[in-house]
Amino acid sequence: MKALLVCEYQQGKLRESTYELLAFADRIGADKVMLLIGSQLEAPNFGGKVYLAEDSKYGEYNPDVHKNLVLDIAKKEHPDYIVFIHSSFGWDLAPRVAAALKIAQISEIVGVRDGKFEVPSCNAKLRRLLAPKTAQAVLTIQAGVFSYQLETHATPQLEFVDLAPSTLRVEFLGYETAEKKEVDLAKADVIVSAGRGIGKKENVETIAALARAFGGELGATRPVVDAGWIEHTRQVGSSGQSVAPKLYVACGISGAIQHIAGMKKSDFIVAINKDKDAPIGEVANVLVVADVMQFVTALLTRLKK
Repeated sequence: MKALLVCEYQQGKLRESTYELLAFADRIGADKVMLLIGSQLEAPNFGGKVYLAEDSKYGEYNPDVHKNLVLDIAKKEHPDYIVFIHSSFGWDLAPRVAAALKIAQISEIVGVRDGKFEVPSCNAKLRRLLAPKTAQAVLTIQAGVFSYQLETHATPQLEFVDLAPSTLRVEFLGYETAEKKEVDLAKADVIVSAGRGIGKKENVETIAALARAFGGELGATRPVVDAGWIEHTRQVGSSGQSVAPKLYVACGISGAIQHIAGMKKSDFIVAINKDKDAPIGEVANVLVVADVMQFVTALLTRLKK
């Protein structure tokens, strides 16, 4: 089995999530070959074959050109899987490759079990196991799921790509600066986050009070933000901010993989949940099994003393 891993490269830098592709390939027991569309100076720390298409020639991102580059390498290597990170880059390029090759695509993989790929469904409340029906398949993996360890002193075996230029239908203009955040949670030493388990919007103030008592910031899960209880600028997860505080307190958060991806690098994680089997317990250092509002109220009372 072989996997073609398409590197993440943005604004002149190799993105750290690229190495999760290597971890995923190891998880499925696949031989690895990589494609980097970027600078030689940013070649991944990987002791295997890396096809390099210089961004000075092929551009930072152009969907038609980059699709053809992936197809060219796929024709040479005949991989079983062509793998992208489930990011804005992967969302755009992966289906173009799958459509061109007329092969299956499985998106947002969060696990591998019994030879099948595990993906979230029903707003991450459930998981499904999927397997492609085609011999080849395009896959995207959820960032933050597959842990990796960098190879030490690994030197990539670079092979430069020389593909005839094609007619450009799209011009890359640049990146648009994101709306300025009300608060930069990435700088916080302590974050206390609210999930749907807090029950109602009126309980947000109690969770915010706990955050203040710890000298920290208030965070939130996507369902809480979508419900309008807390502003989006405080959302933690793959579609919000990625954080790594010294202390992360998860209040009423079940532990959807998209949320865990954004906070699992925290130094110490305390989860408060009435469900002792909640997925958040898999990453928590301490799991408090209790009614979240009763426990937080009692904790605030004790802290005030």
